[in-house]
Amino acid sequence: MNLVKSKQRVADHGEVFTPAWMVEAMLNLVKEETERIDARFLEPACGSGNFIVQILKRKLAAVELKYGKSDFERQHFALYGLMCIYGIELLVDNIAECRANVLDVFAQYLNLTEADDLYWAATHVLSTNLVHGDALTMRAVGDMGDQPVKDRPPITFAEWGYLGKGKFQQRDFRFDVLTGSSKYSEEGSLFADLGKHEIFTPIKTYPPMTVRELAALQVPT
Repeated sequence: MNLVKSKQRVADHGEVFTPAWMVEAMLNLVKEETERIDARFLEPACGSGNFIVQILKRKLAAVELKYGKSDFERQHFALYGLMCIYGIELLVDNIAECRANVLDVFAQYLNLTEADDLYWAATHVLSTNLVHGDALTMRAVGDMGDQPVKDRPPITFAEWGYLGKGKFQQRDFRFDVLTGSSKYSEEGSLFADLGKHEIFTPIKTYPPMTVRELAALQVPT
C-alpha cells in the first residue's frame, strides 16, 4: 500500500496512511475490545478506513462465532457491529473511499447486493457514522467547505442500540458536547458528583426501526 497520495497533501494536511502491520499491532493492544460486537470505536482521522476496516473484520468474526448458526441473528448483529464504528475525515475523496471500503467488507461477509435491504441499511448507517468533517473544530464540512468554520454545523453522531427482534434505535449526540464528558468523570474533580449531565442527553431520539425502514432512508429513488 502507498502510504502517501501526494507530497502536497502531506504538506497541506499531514496526510500519511498507517501501514497494515502497524494497524494490526495497535489493534492487538486492545484485542478484547476489537472482538466485542458492541464496543464503540471512533477514528478521528479515518482516511480511507485502514483502522475501521480491520475493526469491522474483527467484529464480524465475533458475530460469526456467536451467531453464525442463525441467519437472522447473524445479519442483525453484523449490522449492530457496524453501527458501533465511527469515523471523521476532512478530505472528501478519503471519506467516500472509506465508506466504500467498509461497505464492501460488510456486503461480502453477508453476500449482499444492491437488491438487499440490509445493503442499503448499512449504507445509511455509514453515511451517518462516517462523517465528512474536521475533528479539530468538531464541525461538519460536507458541501460547506468554503464557508467560515463558525457557520458549519457541529458534528453529530448516532448512538445505535439493538433492541432485539430486528429493531434498532438511534439517538443523536453532538460530538463537541460528548468530548466534554471527561471533566465530569475525573476522580476528585468538582464535577465528579454530578452523575447524569446534559452530555448524556440526546439532541434527538428516533422511533425503533427495522432493517427495511433503515434501508428506505437511503435507497435511491
